[in-house]
Amino acid sequence: MIRIDIITGFPTLVSGPLQESILKRARESGLAEIHVHDLRTFSVDKHRTIDDTPFGGGAGMILKPEPVFRCIEELMSNRSYDEVIYLSADGEPFVQKTANQLSLKQNLILLCGHYKGIDERIRETLVTREISIGDYVLTGGELPALVVVDAVVRLVPGVISDSESLLTDSFQEDMLDSPQYTRPAEFRGMKVPDVLLSGDHKAIDRWRAEQRAKRTRERRSDLLEQS
Repeated sequence: MIRIDIITGFPTLVSGPLQESILKRARESGLAEIHVHDLRTFSVDKHRTIDDTPFGGGAGMILKPEPVFRCIEELMSNRSYDEVIYLSADGEPFVQKTANQLSLKQNLILLCGHYKGIDERIRETLVTREISIGDYVLTGGELPALVVVDAVVRLVPGVISDSESLLTDSFQEDMLDSPQYTRPAEFRGMKVPDVLLSGDHKAIDRWRAEQRAKRTRERRSDLLEQS
């Protein structure tokens, strides 16, 4: 089982997707614990303030250190964590290899930034890893946190019953997936490749391998260069 604690000032942004599909089933089956913590409940003033203006001036607001430290230290007082991950635009790129690694962990904290960012002392003292889901800027770390949770939890043994399908997902082994077809065998004059209807599993495996390589060369040749 894996436990993931998500820390955010906007819990409703992440709560909904956790109640649907694979993530819901993983939680109900006891294969994943996912807890959302409202950062505002750890604020130190009656107004539940979690942000303030940056020292030195400039636009934007910064998440204050006090509520973040209080939340993470409370969590750490109850269990040890493998990683405290800050979802950040300047973090390491989130790739399939990273998801594979994190799926083997037991306890993870995901810290969602917001506004202009977080106080640097949080990063220096508490954060063990920073992850970015792409070279663009979002309003906050909530959507990236959901991306990480979804990509990681689906890899936990037992979450997806057909474990073989995970091995052929895009980006496993630095390759894209092959084209997929289902019934009917012919639709509006478009036919499923004959090999997929042949029942010859060795021929099907060869065709899929060829198609994976072809699609990767055409769409993501950079993956072949790094493998």
